[in-house]
Amino acid sequence: MTAPARINADVLLWARERARLTIEQLAKGVHAKPEQVMAWEVGEAFPTFRQAQHLAATAHVPFGFLFLPKPPQEKLPLPDLRTVGGEAVSEPSVDLLDTVRAVLQKQAWYIEYLKESGHAPLAFVGSHSLQSPVRSVVADMVRVLKIGEGTRHGSWEDYQRSLIAAADNAGILVMRSGMVGNNTHRKLDVAEFRGFAVADKWAPVVFINSADAPSARLFTFVHELAHLWIGSSGISNQSTTTSRREEQFCNAVAGEFLVPEHSFLDLWDGALDWRANVARLPGIYHVSKLVIARRALDLGFIDAQTHRDFYLQELEAYRRGKKSGGSSYRTAKAKNGQRFSLAILSEALSGRMLLRDAGRLLGVQPAKIGVYAKEFKL
Repeated sequence: MTAPARINADVLLWARERARLTIEQLAKGVHAKPEQVMAWEVGEAFPTFRQAQHLAATAHVPFGFLFLPKPPQEKLPLPDLRTVGGEAVSEPSVDLLDTVRAVLQKQAWYIEYLKESGHAPLAFVGSHSLQSPVRSVVADMVRVLKIGEGTRHGSWEDYQRSLIAAADNAGILVMRSGMVGNNTHRKLDVAEFRGFAVADKWAPVVFINSADAPSARLFTFVHELAHLWIGSSGISNQSTTTSRREEQFCNAVAGEFLVPEHSFLDLWDGALDWRANVARLPGIYHVSKLVIARRALDLGFIDAQTHRDFYLQELEAYRRGKKSGGSSYRTAKAKNGQRFSLAILSEALSGRMLLRDAGRLLGVQPAKIGVYAKEFKL
């Protein structure tokens, strides 16, 4: 008879709730009946070791955790700046935790790489504070990123690509993904977070949740850039009702950077319906309608509920029209960012780094590193 795995029932319950799984979902992942999982959670029975391994894999916890005497205390490794209705958000999901940890692991490698290569820290990180005038921060961002008139061209997608390239050139690691690692079954929840920033002087990071509507990501990107300029790391959801001063300030910087107040006030036509204004102004600023709506909210032309309804409409339209598939290498390129990818590939292709280690950091099979390098014309 197979010996039972004497797991801690309290830890199993913690693991399931941490992964935000129902009893039925966990049972399905273990190929067991819901009644069995319920019995394991109250300590009336124990799973086999194979079932316990499936439990750990389904709940995304290390197998050994299930045998701990009590549930571990987990904290986000970055400040949590998220709010809902003005109140702080509690209990981050395992998907958010794993995403932040993976990014910090990449950043740690890159910091060592820069130091060994003789690079200097970046002066713009933390060069301003919450006491700085918003326009002064915007002007410095424009200077560092070398944003000229030629940058604002074409569609908002073109402008966003130009900004991301400018941030990369300035030394910022820009990473974007809508799932945990390469696991398409672990999609990131935009309702939980929309981005985060790590304000490190050697290797500042901006991460954007690609599960969000593409038209909303531009504002998120500039918001997270603003965090770097004031030296403030944190996880954001860009709540319009936030009481956190850092978030209010970064929202203001993002708004002024993308749509300057003085020109917006001149161009907004009070004789028109707000939707007409939102439809006609994006082409002037090369931003999306959502960014214009956000600026209209900030400057008092529409209320918070109107803006939220409009955002949810855009998000739903994106989800309905979203196509699955696409190149896994292009996905990896967005997830890792240009700067980080090139550093890893340089080390791997020169033989200074094992392909196994390069593949682990990039989320690419070691044997496919050469194929991934072609995305960068290497």
